[in-house]
Amino acid sequence: MNKPLGIGLALALVCLLALGAAAQEKKGLKVYISVDMEGIGGVVTRDQTGPQGWEYQQARKWMTAEANAAIEGAFEAGATEVLVSDSHGNAQSLILDELDPRVRLIRAWPRKLIMMEGIDESFDAALFIGYHASAGKRHATLAHTMSSRRLFNVKLNGQTVPEAGFNAAIAGHFGVPVVLVSGDQTIIAETRTLVGAIEGAEVKTGIGTVAKMMHPKKAQALIKERAKAALARLGDFKPWRLSTPITIEITFKSEENAEVVGFFPGVRMVDGRTIQYTGKDMVEISGFLSALLGL
Repeated sequence: MNKPLGIGLALALVCLLALGAAAQEKKGLKVYISVDMEGIGGVVTRDQTGPQGWEYQQARKWMTAEANAAIEGAFEAGATEVLVSDSHGNAQSLILDELDPRVRLIRAWPRKLIMMEGIDESFDAALFIGYHASAGKRHATLAHTMSSRRLFNVKLNGQTVPEAGFNAAIAGHFGVPVVLVSGDQTIIAETRTLVGAIEGAEVKTGIGTVAKMMHPKKAQALIKERAKAALARLGDFKPWRLSTPITIEITFKSEENAEVVGFFPGVRMVDGRTIQYTGKDMVEISGFLSALLGL
């Protein structure tokens, strides 16, 4: 009796291990990449970041090439699926025909999760490419927070965040860690202060309001290298989760904008240009901010 039972248990264990291995293989490695433009190597003025700008088309090419570098690094690190978010301007800046054909791309607005639309619990890591520092930071290229025209500062639970911080909190809501940010030295430092010692690809160095650049090919090679390095040590990173409920505090550049938003139910005026709103989680907070940005 004991011998057959032992064989049966062994066979059952082998089957369970095989099923676990098959499930792991099926799951693969899913990577989310959010791409902005102000932190792209070569980009340094507003003339490059909008459709009317004299070098916008060239900036789109650099942006697409840096996105492709991150994508290539992700696949070489073992990714089986990559979703890319075009997160700049009109969200139609990445050149689709030149983007790596293995990925899917999210374009245009509005989106409830803004620069992180499409992320969910199934992803293993998030990469931020072409990001920039928050408004008011020195030695930062084209620093602003969400809207250079309308917003001056954004806080989550009392802490000022750049776009990278806001988006890391969305990723953290779904249990996804941010593992890489590219841009200048200021956004890399700002992001690390919030989420920990993630990989950084410094493709330019901010000097006041200008920047010292490297050649675009070198910037792209650096991003690919750091993307691979980040995903190779995925276990070192933890999702950045905020305690709930979450309070967002937004300081506008205009008193009129703040006053109008202060009419919304649940919104509290802090001062003439600052409002507060509390939501149950980052999905609700992101939806609130997305609605404001769409007004």
